[in-house]
Amino acid sequence: MSANGYAVRAEGLTKRFGAFVAVDGIDLAIARGDIFGFLGPNGAGKSTTIRMLCGLMVPTSGRAEVLGLDAARDAEALRGRIGYMSQRSSLYNDLTVAEILHFYGRIYGLGQAERQQKVAAWIERADLAGREGQLVGTLSGGSRQRLALGCAILHRPELLLLDEPTSGTDPVQRREFWELIYRFADEGTTVLVTTHYMDEAEHCTTLAFIHTGRIIAQGTPDAIKGQAGLPTLEDVFVSLIANNTQAHA
Repeated sequence: MSANGYAVRAEGLTKRFGAFVAVDGIDLAIARGDIFGFLGPNGAGKSTTIRMLCGLMVPTSGRAEVLGLDAARDAEALRGRIGYMSQRSSLYNDLTVAEILHFYGRIYGLGQAERQQKVAAWIERADLAGREGQLVGTLSGGSRQRLALGCAILHRPELLLLDEPTSGTDPVQRREFWELIYRFADEGTTVLVTTHYMDEAEHCTTLAFIHTGRIIAQGTPDAIKGQAGLPTLEDVFVSLIANNTQAHA
């Protein structure tokens, strides 16, 4: 499996939990610099796939190559090159904004001078200036999400994996969050993001729809709409889920 030009290549990636198949033989190819949207209903296999790509979960069968490394075999080496923001990011509520960022900076092995510079830069970029001493538990939803993103990107990863990062935020906060994602992509970071919001999906370079653990459509937003003969991604999404459910009934 060659990773030339790709940040992620997965072939036949499968994860079973007993008799339950959470991810069923999926293939993925994510080009470097892409914003890759991963769409599907709850329980479709999105989070399980991301955990396998991060090396946090070993596949039952198949293989994933991430940044030229085997995600399962080289998980330790991979962690310093990726950033991962889980669906419900665990941030310590009793630490301050600055303390949590420095904590993650130390985890990623940043020296004191570099850590100071990057923490200060992120606080400014994420509109958290003046709140360095505020407890994480008192932040609004949008500010908390931007802080969690900062914890994932402080070490400037080559690949950023975001699992429903805007869940629970309002439309303004979602737009601000996505402006940050666009900047990372412009700077060369590859982004894989799961989302339920079709307006967010429209701005991805490439999309994959997953249902019952299987990829049921993949391509650019325009190509997917064109192949389905439908005007919006929401229409495509509803149609694909209905057809796939019928096919496996």
